[in-house]
Amino acid sequence: MRSLTALALALLLGIIDGANADDTLSGDWGGLRTELAKAGFELGIVYIGETFADLAGGIHRGTVYEGRLAMALDVDLKKLAGWQGGTFHASMYQIHGHGPSANLVGNFFDVSSIEALPSTRLFTLWLQQNLFDDRLSIRLGQLAMDDEFLISTAAANLVNADFGDPAINYENMTAGGPIYPVADPGLRVQVKPRGDLALLAAVFGANPGGGNCAMGVQLCDPSGTTFSFSGGTLWAGELQYSINQGNGAGGLPGTYRIGSWRETGGFADQHFGLDASGAEVSLASPNVASKLFHGGDYALYGVLDQMLWRRKGTQDQGLSGFLRLGGAPADRNLVSFYADGGLSWKGFPGRPDDIAILGLAYAAISPAASGLDRDGAALAPGHPIRDAETVVELSWLAQVRPWLVVQPDLQYIVHPGGNVPNPNRPPTAIPDALIVGLRTTITF
Repeated sequence: MRSLTALALALLLGIIDGANADDTLSGDWGGLRTELAKAGFELGIVYIGETFADLAGGIHRGTVYEGRLAMALDVDLKKLAGWQGGTFHASMYQIHGHGPSANLVGNFFDVSSIEALPSTRLFTLWLQQNLFDDRLSIRLGQLAMDDEFLISTAAANLVNADFGDPAINYENMTAGGPIYPVADPGLRVQVKPRGDLALLAAVFGANPGGGNCAMGVQLCDPSGTTFSFSGGTLWAGELQYSINQGNGAGGLPGTYRIGSWRETGGFADQHFGLDASGAEVSLASPNVASKLFHGGDYALYGVLDQMLWRRKGTQDQGLSGFLRLGGAPADRNLVSFYADGGLSWKGFPGRPDDIAILGLAYAAISPAASGLDRDGAALAPGHPIRDAETVVELSWLAQVRPWLVVQPDLQYIVHPGGNVPNPNRPPTAIPDALIVGLRTTITF
């Protein structure tokens, strides 16, 4: 209901605005926006409101609403103060409502990419210096890894959060890593030796919640201002190669990425601990005296974004595909393998900017974690054994106005949580879930 109300309000405001043809609902603010831009200030305001209903399976049938107001400020320091190549950026969120995964499904592939605990929080805050005709870029401050690493442009049009940042990251990193809605102090360097090639490297703090955080990171840092340097260090690197970019390119555009991340510190084994004598025993055993730790953690990944067919006379209408693959050590990680892929079609008769997209994501529970479940099932028959979580999503982005996108969405989730017990009917597993939703995105 709230999503429909937001949509109705947006349409009404658009009519009042005189059928505003600008890219934003609020237009040029009587010329103020243009004057601010001349001085170097760009303010972005985007509201996403969405309603989801669990039609079958999951932990609860029902309907939830959630919303997120995002505000971002970018300052061109050359225009403002003559600082050549300098940029300042800050962003914040006001998040409200109830997330569908936490309240309806019980899975770890968040149904929505905006799902988070209600809060008003700082997100990113950084300074950037570009040098040598933008061939070198250095960014320092409060950074989010999923702003630049392991990204698929096509996949980001889907609603499920895993098509943005996959489970092989947030399920394995300490406290979920510097990933939405949490950022952490860091340094990022980008080198572009030529126009089609880029190398990114970054280092982040590895414990966004702080060293004394015994709860979830969003509870430990509800305002986003902890600026934690505790714990280990998270390193990330990515090589990007792009082809046929720009309006004059003759071939079909594509971008290919390979990368990895590595985190320092100790990581507990998913299957074994130590008994009083120091021998390895299953964590299901009553003889466990302490955890077994491994030094460091890492993951390797690859990303492919490729246009497959383009309608004649257009730049971006046609069929595109994406594929992402990643792997991590099984002994210290919950998710040891990840894959997603999909197809999207942009441009329909009379609706050149609409996009239809189909995606599938799969995360394999590590053999170590599954082995622990088998040990537990031997002691408590009937206990489910985790294996994998899969989501299939079909979505349509309807560009109703330049500033308004309405997105009906359908998701089917197989083995929510990787096949974990249903809290309402233990020890049976949470049943597969069918989710339908409607997202409204308004750019002010």
